[in-house]
Amino acid sequence: MDKISFPYRAASHLVLLHVINESGAWEKHGLDVNYDYQILKNEAHRAVSNGDIEFVGGNHISTYGHRARGDDWVYLGQTVNSYNLTLCVRADSGINTLADLRGKRVGTRGNHPGLNDWLLLKQRGLDVDRDEVELVGEVDGEASSEAQPEDGSAPTKKKRSPVWHWVRDGKVDAALLTPPSSLFAEAAGLKLVNIEPLPMIWFTTISSSLRFVRKHPNLVDRFLKGVIEGIHFFKTERERSIKVIQERYTKEGQMNRDQAAYVWQNTVSMLEPRIFPSMTAIANVYEEAKRSDPDARRVNPMALWDLHHARHIDDSGFVDRLYGANRGRAEPHASDPERTAEKEAEKKRIVEAVKICGHMENEHCECD
Repeated sequence: MDKISFPYRAASHLVLLHVINESGAWEKHGLDVNYDYQILKNEAHRAVSNGDIEFVGGNHISTYGHRARGDDWVYLGQTVNSYNLTLCVRADSGINTLADLRGKRVGTRGNHPGLNDWLLLKQRGLDVDRDEVELVGEVDGEASSEAQPEDGSAPTKKKRSPVWHWVRDGKVDAALLTPPSSLFAEAAGLKLVNIEPLPMIWFTTISSSLRFVRKHPNLVDRFLKGVIEGIHFFKTERERSIKVIQERYTKEGQMNRDQAAYVWQNTVSMLEPRIFPSMTAIANVYEEAKRSDPDARRVNPMALWDLHHARHIDDSGFVDRLYGANRGRAEPHASDPERTAEKEAEKKRIVEAVKICGHMENEHCECD
């Protein structure tokens, strides 16, 4: 059994990673994967370059500028190609579409999420740089993200209010949210407006160094096959996947079965069974990379993507064989009426189980 490391950049990745691991997909391919720990952006660049870790679940933005300065970071596959957001506003705001945000203040938090908000608004006709809309990353001294100390130590964690609280309390006019924050906001009486997803490279992107990939092609193939088989398990073994999510994904508190089911439903239809990125998603993340680091302009965005391992696995019929045996049990398409109705029912149950403070009914808090 080969031991390898695959730390995540954001804890939300564990929704998928726990299921892959518990499915036995990596073990089947002779791998003992240490995946359940977080790594900071700068540390990920250092550890991948030095060979201290074999794979990492990101980064998404900083890599293009680093490649221009000589880094050999490489992307091997992509699990999700779209970013599903919901516009959150106060019920009496008069805001019903993204166009109504002109001249308004939109709350945001985090580097990549903040860049996603910037790009989505720009593509929908609201340019921050032309003062057509304002992105607000801090209110009342509450920073938008945790800065990493210069000595490389972990950032100091401070309790921060959710961005939807800023909307509720009138500090901003709107926010762009993903579940479960959008559920909490709706339960608190805020209005949610559905918008078209943004094509984007995010969530679990399989990354490594080009040197490692060239030196260990067999290990790379086995690792990617484990990811692909884990995604297949996630898509076709609904109840078992929900059980894993409920029992193992506790970073945001202990979920009940309905909550875990809703998280599963919001993930399953986005997962890419063949782990190929979409060209639109790459183009969009590259726009964010150029905004974040001018050196990224000196790099062709495709220079970081090495998909020949994923292509070889797909051409071998590996993916078709997986789904051919379970085609009738696979997750229905997102537009399937039965799936849509089931998803809305799950959402209603969860919304009703959220207290006005934003915590779940079964969660102890000091907000009462």
